[in-house]
Amino acid sequence: MTEMTFQTDPAPTERWWQRRVVKRFLRHRLALLGLAIIVVMVLACLVGPHLLPFDDLYIDLRARFSPPFTGAHLLGTDPLGRDVAARLFMAGRISLLVGFAAMLISTVFGSLIGVVAGYYGGKVGAVLMRFVDAVLSFPQIFLLLALAAFIKPSPIMITVIIAATSWMEIARIVEAEIKSLRERDFILAARTLGLPNAQIMFRELLPNAIGPIIVAATLTVARAILLEAYVSFLGYGIQPPLPSWGNMLNGAQQYLDSAPWLAIVPGVAITLAVTGFNFVGDGLRDALDARSDLT
Repeated sequence: MTEMTFQTDPAPTERWWQRRVVKRFLRHRLALLGLAIIVVMVLACLVGPHLLPFDDLYIDLRARFSPPFTGAHLLGTDPLGRDVAARLFMAGRISLLVGFAAMLISTVFGSLIGVVAGYYGGKVGAVLMRFVDAVLSFPQIFLLLALAAFIKPSPIMITVIIAATSWMEIARIVEAEIKSLRERDFILAARTLGLPNAQIMFRELLPNAIGPIIVAATLTVARAILLEAYVSFLGYGIQPPLPSWGNMLNGAQQYLDSAPWLAIVPGVAITLAVTGFNFVGDGLRDALDARSDLT
């Protein structure tokens, strides 16, 4: 008599869960609005400069302080006669790139700290999480300004500085998730099979904590864009003539009465970008939460 064996394929269950997540996300109207805002802004920053007759460094002294929707300058010009739309799109490239890059660096580093601390626990976890708490005890904006004041500002360095002050929340989220997962049956089975700790951490535990990581990463992009704008507005971030939304606001503050569009345009761009990423983050949080019901 032959023994019959049955093999279960986890793929259908995984595909069902993925479809469920997508369905939940598509029901979240604010998340769809945020996603549309992000897509439009990214496309505008990538394609927009190629559609304009002026680049961000072209100076037209005869058109200084031209208001929006007059002449050839769609969003007006600045005190030097540079096209505001061209500078807005180029600044968007830099600000969005800084936001995405800072998110990537902080997510990788924070996830690494969190998974090690959550898996090993004990003294290792205590030391790592006390280090996280020590860094969190410093106000983020003051720590960011202190680092920026001693380092030559450039897009790369500003990205690294923002990432260096943004990974702690992700580390705490991942550490809490890993601690709740490490005693599950599938992890106990992996230990029984003698799998290496690194394989258990990064191939078994971390993929099962990916939901909160994705949500935290999305919100980190919004925070990084806002921090870059704040630091550049104070003069410690991206330096002219390289445009960013923050230094555009810096250059516009003395012309609020005579040329308010110089501050309104980048201010609206920052608001839309941060709002869009926050909406997407909220939608992903609800979609990845099995207990949520968006019906």
